[in-house]
Amino acid sequence: MSKRDYYEILGVSRTVTEVELKSSFRKLAMQHHPDKNPGDKEAEIKFKEINEAYQVLSDGQKRAAYDRFGHQAFENGGGGGQADFSDFMSDIFDSFFGDARRGGPRGANGRERGADLRYNLEIGLEEAFTGKNESIRVPTSVSCEACSGTGAKPGSKSRQCPTCGGHGRVRANQGFFSVERTCPTCNGRGEVIDDPCKNCQGAGRVTRERTLSVNIPAGVEDGTRIRLAGEGEAGLRGGPAGDLYIFLSLKPHAIFQRDGADLFCRVPIGLVSAALGGEIEVPTLSGEQARVKIPEGTQTGKQFRLKGKGMSVLRSREVGDLYIQVVVETPQKLTARQRELLEEFERESSHSNHPETAGFFGRVKDFLGGLGGTA
Repeated sequence: MSKRDYYEILGVSRTVTEVELKSSFRKLAMQHHPDKNPGDKEAEIKFKEINEAYQVLSDGQKRAAYDRFGHQAFENGGGGGQADFSDFMSDIFDSFFGDARRGGPRGANGRERGADLRYNLEIGLEEAFTGKNESIRVPTSVSCEACSGTGAKPGSKSRQCPTCGGHGRVRANQGFFSVERTCPTCNGRGEVIDDPCKNCQGAGRVTRERTLSVNIPAGVEDGTRIRLAGEGEAGLRGGPAGDLYIFLSLKPHAIFQRDGADLFCRVPIGLVSAALGGEIEVPTLSGEQARVKIPEGTQTGKQFRLKGKGMSVLRSREVGDLYIQVVVETPQKLTARQRELLEEFERESSHSNHPETAGFFGRVKDFLGGLGGTA
């Protein structure tokens, strides 16, 4: 009994594209898979035919041989073999994840995209406020100038790998199973270099330290990531370069604490200034001084808002606010005269001078009285 035409089995024309071929194969393989048709011998036979046809037509070299010689191209031990459902699932994974399962994207002639790089950069709060241009030195792999990234000695060329025919992968049939692996001759590149470049030993790239200029915009926050496209590691054998990602971190500031676009500053004031009131000068991140009016009777923790004196907002003309929190400082190491004056003040003071103290102890009295009443 003669074999059916492979194109007819898969229900496609001889001009079918790789994508159309794959789509038809998936549909038919799922339809006739033995797990979905238990005990159906006809479905099992069709499933084997579908896999055998797809294994031949999905391989460029085998398909060319089949188009020219038909089934005779695979007689006498050269048959297309049979693939099982694991080969079908492998094909599906390839369609979703591509070359990621094989270690990264690989283009024609073994060209691979370079790896992305990370650089940690610490800046001050003032630099985050104004923005700046920073020069950094980055050790990375760059394209070999001697061979222009090809990996071959100048004047020579690479050639197609004879083992895999330039595909970078080889497939071995083991009965009902088909195993695909990276070509051991070219390590998946699809080509071999007989005379490698002496400068890069055939890799197509060398390690160098580069100086790059980074534009840090005003308003960046801790953890901001800046991407420099194409400034990462050079690709193998002339492949595209990866990207460089700069991660910013902010140094702690001696005066200001940041919360988004707002700044906070704790300012100590004397006991007399808090009691009598007055004015104090406070710094701002721009380097200017701002005046804050302190009303008489100011308590520790009182906040004063200075509008528009905070941080720059990233990619905006807006500016946050600066909050001044005063801390009343109790005097230490009093002289005899200072102690005498304070004692005199204490004797002459009343509840109206310390309303919070009077209110607190009034609540304590009521609380203790309530406990006594329920005893």
